[in-house]
Amino acid sequence: MGAVVNFVGYLADNLTNLVSRMGTDRDKAASSYYAVPILTDEQLLNAYRGAWLPRKIVDIPAFDSVRAWRDWQAEANQIEAIEAEERRLDVQGKVLEARIKARLWGGAAIHIGTGDQNLAEPLDVERVRKQGIRHLTVLTRRVLKAGEIDRDVESEFYGRPKVYQLTTGDKVQVDIHPSRLVIFSGNPQPDVDLIGGGDLAWGDSVLLSVMEAIKQADGTAANIASLVFEAKIDIIRVPNFMASLGKDEYQNKIINRYALANTAKGINGTLLLDKEEEYESKSANFSTLPDVLDRFLQIVSGAADIPATRLLGQSPAGMNATGESDLRNYYDRLSSEQSIIMTPAMHRMDEALIRSALGSRPTDIYYEWAPLWQMSDKEKADIFKLKADAARAIAGNGQSQPLMPIDALSDALVNAFVEDGSLPGLEAAIDEYGRLSEQEEDEVDVAAAVAPLPAPVQRMQRAANDAAPRTLYVRRDVLNRAEIVRWAKSQGFTDIVPDLHVTIAYSREPVDWFKVGTSWSEKLEIAVGGPRQIERLGEDGRYVALLITANELVWRNREIREAGASWDWPEYQPHISIQIGGDIDLSKVEPYQGRIVLGPEIFEEVKAD
Repeated sequence: MGAVVNFVGYLADNLTNLVSRMGTDRDKAASSYYAVPILTDEQLLNAYRGAWLPRKIVDIPAFDSVRAWRDWQAEANQIEAIEAEERRLDVQGKVLEARIKARLWGGAAIHIGTGDQNLAEPLDVERVRKQGIRHLTVLTRRVLKAGEIDRDVESEFYGRPKVYQLTTGDKVQVDIHPSRLVIFSGNPQPDVDLIGGGDLAWGDSVLLSVMEAIKQADGTAANIASLVFEAKIDIIRVPNFMASLGKDEYQNKIINRYALANTAKGINGTLLLDKEEEYESKSANFSTLPDVLDRFLQIVSGAADIPATRLLGQSPAGMNATGESDLRNYYDRLSSEQSIIMTPAMHRMDEALIRSALGSRPTDIYYEWAPLWQMSDKEKADIFKLKADAARAIAGNGQSQPLMPIDALSDALVNAFVEDGSLPGLEAAIDEYGRLSEQEEDEVDVAAAVAPLPAPVQRMQRAANDAAPRTLYVRRDVLNRAEIVRWAKSQGFTDIVPDLHVTIAYSREPVDWFKVGTSWSEKLEIAVGGPRQIERLGEDGRYVALLITANELVWRNREIREAGASWDWPEYQPHISIQIGGDIDLSKVEPYQGRIVLGPEIFEEVKAD
């Protein structure tokens, strides 16, 4: 009786499992159990080589972490020597290669080759001399086996292998001390004691934790692709179809019949059917499928910790788009990895690199990782303007005492503008003309600065301070007019404007001229190249103008408007009017690409004409 009861219970249990699908591969609660996924080296390699998502997940963070590289802080000649040594050894390329292989395989290292015979001994960077680093070699965990774990709490390598063994196949070649290696891991192990030693001491491939999400996204995309072939299905109802299928002759006739019907439909667009047959066409609805696929790709993006805008190469769209903030967070995380993970790992290599480049180790040399987030031209212009305004405030206005020595302020600004690249060519110009602190003061200038102003000038200054606001027109005249005229004539222009200039401000509203101030450069030279375009301007398009770009002009227009000036147009576009009127085909005109030299700002009142 007991056996029967057990049998009945077993039968009921199986029926329950059958209905709920529990205990099978389709178990609804299967996701509550976590098991370590196993990916062999062959599977990792196949995924990296054969699928785009795994490859991008491995490559993108590795590339982004080194693409902007780093800025050395030292004397100019020292920086040149260090950067030359970096190029000789291909440091940036080796770090990128090691990062990619570490993320793919779970671990990789850069061997610092100094020519020492005994690689099992620690590397003494103090002994590295000029060009003492002979080579840098990237080794993966597949050829560099981790040895015994260091259990000495006083050791800097505690919890890490005491030695690494370079192998070929099953044969051990040489032992390498960890101080001779720049070691990178994929996803680090939380506890080497829990995981175990050997290869697992390296880390996991970054694909290990995201592969399931990748497969689900790939599977969804494949299923959607297969649905395309069933986007439209023709349905024909034939009388007595099932009853007649048993006859071979009928089967042949039905096949030939609808082959002929489809041929006629394809050629003439006409479907031939018997009066008793019924025809219906059904189309699949794909409207929600893109959203479904996007959700799966977003899961992959979250699992890989890479914004969808970077992983998928698409721009954010919609009211809830957060592409820019996501990218900023992503770059902030990479920047933290550079400081927390990459800098300590590369410390010994960098110390050896400095000595290999200079032959010694000056104490004041260091580097900073270059910013990963690239600012727009407008953001750069705003920052430059803020720095320039701050410099003016610190320097004083000629009537108040400067907050710091002008020479010190000048040197600091030069360093700042060279580092952030605000003024291309500034460093070369400083080398040619010298810094302000290196200039010899002219005796006449010194006497003029010290002597009190004449009484008439003082009266004019007081009058200027009390001057009533008036309309304002500001321009800069073109000083190299002859060069532009030669270009204009070669392009077919015949009635060239005699006074080529760039308008900076045109305020019909009265404004305090002295509140507007003046530009800090009496002459402005716009270098060869850059964005240039020929367009017709004005309501009737009668002005043919050369559109140019120059941050100084944009900043001055904005500065004057902030001081109260009006501007009749939605935005400011620097341009030089070449010709007024005339019939010329602009599609055949090549924009002027030469240099443009502008003179000082000229202030006038707005004229009625």
